[in-house]
Amino acid sequence: MALQALIFDVDGTLADTERDGHRVAFNLAFRESGLDWDWDVELYGKLLTVTGGKERIRYYVEYFLKDYVMPANFDDMVASLHKTKTRHYTEMLSGGLIPMRPGVRRLLEEARQSGLRMAIATTTTPDNVTALLKYSLAEDAADWFEVIAAGDIVPAKKPAPDIYLWAMKKMNLDPADCLAFEDSENGLKSSLGAGLKTLVTINDYTADHDFEGALAVLSDLGEPGNACQVFSGDMRGRGYVDVPLLRQWHEKA
Repeated sequence: MALQALIFDVDGTLADTERDGHRVAFNLAFRESGLDWDWDVELYGKLLTVTGGKERIRYYVEYFLKDYVMPANFDDMVASLHKTKTRHYTEMLSGGLIPMRPGVRRLLEEARQSGLRMAIATTTTPDNVTALLKYSLAEDAADWFEVIAAGDIVPAKKPAPDIYLWAMKKMNLDPADCLAFEDSENGLKSSLGAGLKTLVTINDYTADHDFEGALAVLSDLGEPGNACQVFSGDMRGRGYVDVPLLRQWHEKA
């Protein structure tokens, strides 16, 4: 079956948002709320084993703050912290501080011109997604995507396949019609669990993850004159990912 749609994860895939984006925004939220919590680069790498910002806060309290006594309104506190964090993150985005990863803009524009349908499937909040697309890509970039499946739209987050299944259902597509883009082991488990062929572009936090089952594992999507690094997969002589290569990978797989 011919390739009809591309479904993209966001954090770490479209943009390298985690270390210098979300982590910093979490710390700003903690300080604003009078908490002495601080997520350094190493700790945040450990916390990334959990998907979802609110879930990440709960995990941190449970496993790294053994002496912390949760208040009766802890769930409300977590929700408030996450809302504050999202505000800080959006302000960072509006300042143009988080650019797209290499090759992302080029491939998205090429996919649009080629008539491929596009969607987002992510655990981050819808506000985070639309802000990133607006400020780091284009004013109307959210409209490039037929479906934006984000945040708490499904109860089970990655590595569960639910977010991908929801997106495909909205698009009335089967897994065989689509190709997914991920950056992490949990993300890959999610997309593979939904039956999707998946391309992985790693980042600093995910370089040592297990990506068995991916179509290819690359440093990034590459650009003409600036080839990506290939860890697994056959680039068919190319130095960067383009739509013809995606179609070849999809057809062969």
